Amino acid sequence: MTLTLAIVGRPNVGKSTLFNRLVGKRLALVDDQPGVTRDLREGAARLADLKFTVIDTAGLEEATDDSLQGRMRRLTERAVDMADVCLFMIDARVGVTPTDEIFAEILRKRSAHVLLAANKGEGAAADAGVLEAYNLGLGEPIRLSAEHGEGLNDLYTQLQPIADLYAEKARSEAPEVDVDLDEEDDDPDAVPQPTNAKPLQVAVVGRPNAGKSTLINQIVGDERLLTGPEAGITRDAISLRTDWNGTPMRIFDTAGMRKKAKVQEKLEKLSVGDGLRAVKFAEVVVVLLDAAIPFEQQDLRIADLAEREGRAVVVAINKWDVEEDKQAKLRDLKESFERLLPQLKGAPLITVSAKTGRGMDRLHDAILRAYEVWNRRVSTAQLNRWLTGMLEAHPPPAPQGKRIKLRYMTQAKTRPPGFVVMCSHPDKMPESYNRYLVNGLRLDFDMPGTPIRIYMRGQNDANPYKGRKKAPPSKLRKHTDGRRG
Repeated sequence: MTLTLAIVGRPNVGKSTLFNRLVGKRLALVDDQPGVTRDLREGAARLADLKFTVIDTAGLEEATDDSLQGRMRRLTERAVDMADVCLFMIDARVGVTPTDEIFAEILRKRSAHVLLAANKGEGAAADAGVLEAYNLGLGEPIRLSAEHGEGLNDLYTQLQPIADLYAEKARSEAPEVDVDLDEEDDDPDAVPQPTNAKPLQVAVVGRPNAGKSTLINQIVGDERLLTGPEAGITRDAISLRTDWNGTPMRIFDTAGMRKKAKVQEKLEKLSVGDGLRAVKFAEVVVVLLDAAIPFEQQDLRIADLAEREGRAVVVAINKWDVEEDKQAKLRDLKESFERLLPQLKGAPLITVSAKTGRGMDRLHDAILRAYEVWNRRVSTAQLNRWLTGMLEAHPPPAPQGKRIKLRYMTQAKTRPPGFVVMCSHPDKMPESYNRYLVNGLRLDFDMPGTPIRIYMRGQNDANPYKGRKKAPPSKLRKHTDGRRG
């Protein structure tokens, strides 16, 4: 149990900048315009010897209705209730506003520990705002500059006593754990099982308004992510830890990806870039499609991106609860999937309803199955027996009259499965024959849907004596004559 610190305040006071400073990475998107952050983002923070969890929140708005701003405010209020300590930030250059006074009153009632920080406090222009912060009645303000890293020592000084209090409480409540020292090591060739220390990394990607955040809220069993009818609500790639049906997972919610030509704003470019990074770090990628308009060009590009990155892919069709002729629609979807995405042949196609929760168990099983195939290893003996049969059924071509000989095959890696084939003239091997081998591996070793890599490597067939200097004829004669004598 670690201390949890929530950073709250009006929009554009520098909450995400401080969050990035504390976690030591540029995790949260930062821009000059207000209201960039919308969801709650958690990160492991460190301040000197102090380790804690920090939560970046959306800017507090005065709206209390069901508008986007109202929903953002309710999500931020939930973060206040979840956190052990709230760091209330104001803009020292603007000073205390009436909105700040309203929120200070709310925090006094809802949070046991509230720290006050006057950000953008570098220079004389901030002096008046820092003095004005005393009027909020939250104690001595910490003069901060999140952009330049100033004032973090003062933050540490105020945070340390609270952290010590929670650490002592955690030690007193910690149960005793028996450690089995005689436990045998696992099989190194076995599929690694997700654990709390190393959870299964799953990224949910798709076009805007496909229902990604709603799906993850359904998995987590809590309204942790901001949702609504508006397209493009999610901006950051938010990760959530959960235990889904006994499987520890870290699930990444990503911003909706539109066609590159339509992405003009700097903020949307940052959001899409954040989502692409989430795909690279994931182990399984769930491509979420809208049942009403599935397999548009952008959906195909997103699925192809996951395959090129070498990730296990599961395709989920959302909003299935509003579909009328389900059987005919499913038949058309499977036909379109096999025709438009041959590189993912055999990948699971799951119909779900993120709103009602139907199909979630099937999606869970499909994710675990895709992860298991992604980690699969085949023995070298099996591969070479299989290769012999494939060569007999369909030998490789002879481009320019040069016969290509495939001699030996082994699996070099997993995640995704990668195979090395030793052959002559690897540069002349046509792509069609590579596809023949990949499709054979999928079928015969039960590896549907996962990306498979085949690397052709050449063997040196040259004469081992080629290139050696010949002895001069005179020396040969002399040696021969001497032996006769």
